[in-house]
Amino acid sequence: MDTTVAEFTALLKERGLELSMKQLEQFELYYQELVSWNEKMNLTGITERSQVYTKHFYDSLSLAFYVNMQETKSLADIGSGAGFPGIPLKICFPQLKLTIVDSLSKRITFLQHVCDTLGLTEVQLIHGRAEDVARQFVHRDAYDVVTARAVARLSLLNEFCLPFTRKDGIFAAMKGSDPAEELEEAKRSFKELRAELHKVESFSLPVEESSRHIILVRKTGATPSKYPRKPGVPAKSPLI
Repeated sequence: MDTTVAEFTALLKERGLELSMKQLEQFELYYQELVSWNEKMNLTGITERSQVYTKHFYDSLSLAFYVNMQETKSLADIGSGAGFPGIPLKICFPQLKLTIVDSLSKRITFLQHVCDTLGLTEVQLIHGRAEDVARQFVHRDAYDVVTARAVARLSLLNEFCLPFTRKDGIFAAMKGSDPAEELEEAKRSFKELRAELHKVESFSLPVEESSRHIILVRKTGATPSKYPRKPGVPAKSPLI
């Protein structure tokens, strides 16, 4: 086991997550495919191996420090990009039924290739906009946990993600710096979308010590029928 993988394994073990050899092999394959495909399409600006393990893999798994993933049956990752945090969480918690929604078809093609290469099952990859997919009966008010990592400001994310979250489920917005201003701005969207702030967890990424925050939002009731609004509308006039 090389230094990068040994450090990754040790850091996760400190947080109560232990990975098998198979899971470590899946992470390494994921890394190789990410770098290989990144040469022909823009998936990530981070390609150095130890950085990918810290800033993508460890950062994605940090959600499991604060949300009980063992008891989570279904997870939706909205605007997943190169598969973060959904794919690392699926590797670590194979029982998850994972749904990934992304608006770029070439990213979905990459993610399908990753799932096939890693042998991941019960993963649904959807090419579409969150505003459209959340209106489909099968996805609406349906998921135990919904997440989005560094996608948009919270008031906008709430409208994209809360319609996917089941009543009493959790929407987890994964952020960098202190989200106090975004939380203030998002008050109206919580009310409109039948949700309440549960708590905000903060930690530092290992090695480089950059700050991370996870905003945990609890869904209190079914999404009102007028939300989400048509594609493009939430971004132009967010619920603030």
